Amino acid sequence: MKKLLFALSLLFVIMEGCKKSTDELSYPAISDYAPQIVGKYITYHLDSTIYINFGVTKVIHSYEVKYAVDAEITDNNNDPAFRIIRYVRPVGGSIWTPDATFMAKNTGQSLEFVENNMRFIKLKEPIREGFSWKGNSYFDTQSQFSDFNYMDDWDYLYSHVGQSETIEGKYFDEVLTVEQRDEIIGVPEEPAYYSEINYSIEKYAKGIGLVFKDFYHDEYQPPTTPGGSGYHVDGSYRITLTVIDYN
Repeated sequence: MKKLLFALSLLFVIMEGCKKSTDELSYPAISDYAPQIVGKYITYHLDSTIYINFGVTKVIHSYEVKYAVDAEITDNNNDPAFRIIRYVRPVGGSIWTPDATFMAKNTGQSLEFVENNMRFIKLKEPIREGFSWKGNSYFDTQSQFSDFNYMDDWDYLYSHVGQSETIEGKYFDEVLTVEQRDEIIGVPEEPAYYSEINYSIEKYAKGIGLVFKDFYHDEYQPPTTPGGSGYHVDGSYRITLTVIDYN
């Protein structure tokens, strides 16, 4: 009887181990949501919000931008990566002008994206709801000389995996949502007091790539004298990308 119970217990442990292995293998791969193929492109509507007149006046500029995978390259560690070129044109325009170059690298466990010499960990395995990681850990967010202290210790989090979603009239069967930050300090609606907003979210469609992005950093300083004007600190801005077209 004891031998039978032991055998059954051993069988249960083996079955549980196989079940866990199967579950782990069932997670999506990074390449499912961020395919990197030379010639692939995604076009977006871009809204860029900045503050002019010493941070007093808010201005929104709109463009169309295209991110195109230009070539397979090697990075500084001699690892395979891809060069991505961004093209820009006025809304409704016909001529694309290149204005920036980026690098994307799928390590097999994470998707790294280099922009303005800053390396972000955009995606990380396992791709499952609730999994989180430090997406800004590769660049300086702590020193007194950093312009990105507000991006320190951000936890990137998968909040939805594989859910259908309609974005600006376009339907996608499976969308991966990455919440990066949702922070409000003070009361932004009260102009007499200091406030700060840090918000960032990205969405990736399976087989396509990034289909939506909203990044918002705003630091507001209140008036220092009665009747004076408050202002938004230099470096406050917002960018939204919404997919228009892709191949």
